[in-house]
Amino acid sequence: MTDFRIVPLAERHREDWNRLYAGYAEFYGVAQTPEMRDRVWSWLHDPAHETNGLVAEDAEGRAVGLAHYRAFARPLSATTGGYLDDLFVDPQMRGRRVADALIEALAEEGRRRGWSVIRWITAESNSRARAVYDRVAKLTPWRTYDIPL
Repeated sequence: MTDFRIVPLAERHREDWNRLYAGYAEFYGVAQTPEMRDRVWSWLHDPAHETNGLVAEDAEGRAVGLAHYRAFARPLSATTGGYLDDLFVDPQMRGRRVADALIEALAEEGRRRGWSVIRWITAESNSRARAVYDRVAKLTPWRTYDIPL
């Protein structure tokens, strides 16, 4: 039995989301300002923006995990996929399969939208998350490259 549920991100989650997203940035060593979080929050609530969000809520309605995602075109297969940009679970809730539930909820959303795949990346050193990902998904052979602009 779980002590949480997965729901779409809502205005009532702002304070918890802010704490979680700041924790996510800190985990990856990314300097993030309140203004940057304000911008992402506005994207998540703008129906015209591609970014969407889910949260895991505990029994009191407090957000204890987040997932940000968006659709992406897959020209080679002539399909649309879902891209999981960010996934973070409150350290006190880890080990309860909150991440699994967020990923499964995103997979359900993808099925509903007719997406062909859910895709994401993680740091090679993120062994705890990789253990979850190895359990719920298939590791691909693709490498990621960036050109800083």
